[in-house]
Amino acid sequence: MYDGDWKNNLREGKGILYYKDGDIYIGDYRNDKREGKGVMYYKSGEIYVGDYKNHKREGKGIYHYNDGDRYEGDYKNHNREGKGIYYYNNGNRYEGEWKDNKREGKGIMYYTNGDRKMGDYLNDKPIGMHVILHSDEEITIKNYS
Repeated sequence: MYDGDWKNNLREGKGILYYKDGDIYIGDYRNDKREGKGVMYYKSGEIYVGDYKNHKREGKGIYHYNDGDRYEGDYKNHNREGKGIYYYNNGNRYEGEWKDNKREGKGIMYYTNGDRKMGDYLNDKPIGMHVILHSDEEITIKNYS
């Protein structure tokens, strides 16, 4: 069920769409598609707040996961893509580059114990040389293949 603005029999402007599966979208529409700023409340309890283009997450956004994790950053074609920060529910966080929802490119892992690990990622896994700066100011070099 849709409650909002219409133009030429298409959703256009601001509106709320109640999906049959229990999801709810509140935000902008253009040519009957989610386009612009919006908030998606998923039946699962997860929430996305951010930009949409052509009915997909595109641009800047924040995604709140059920387990307490959170991602803030760039989206492209509905996926984490570009630069972003992923906050893990255990207090760790990753700041860096993303591609197709995976860590890919340069990034830094920050750990709750104060350690930081800097290096490259490929397909969500560390690759090559990583520099680990420990909270006690010790430096470790680790190579990943």
